[in-house]
Amino acid sequence: MSARSTARVFAVLAAGAALAGATALPATAAPRSPIVFGTIQYDSPGKDDGSQRSLDAEWVTVGNTGRSSVNLKGWTLSDRSHHVYTFGGFTLGGHASVRVHTGIGRNSRGDVYQNRRAYVWNNTGDTATLRDNHSHVVVTRSWGRR
Repeated sequence: MSARSTARVFAVLAAGAALAGATALPATAAPRSPIVFGTIQYDSPGKDDGSQRSLDAEWVTVGNTGRSSVNLKGWTLSDRSHHVYTFGGFTLGGHASVRVHTGIGRNSRGDVYQNRRAYVWNNTGDTATLRDNHSHVVVTRSWGRR
């Protein structure tokens, strides 16, 4: 084989390898969840007296920016101190939101309650984390000191 033929073979092989490499790893974007945090009321208004009214005034808003409903059954909302609330059979409609209150109350389409008798969210700094039913982090938000 001549030097010229050998150079052509290497050029063809190199081009083929480059093409195979380019097609073997297509660029794909990771799917983005339509579930987001809205307003977080981590410091209930007024005096933190531990009353049911004060506990219910501490909440996290979970919103669905998508058109389709999302089943939140088994999803968890937690803070930095590992207080965990697990959603029961709850479906969040498209373009809807729900407030997750710390205190005790009756769940509805727009409000659910953790049924706690103590505050969860630290006023001076904390992190709210929402995980799906496979423990994947969907959204997180921090405030104050870390």
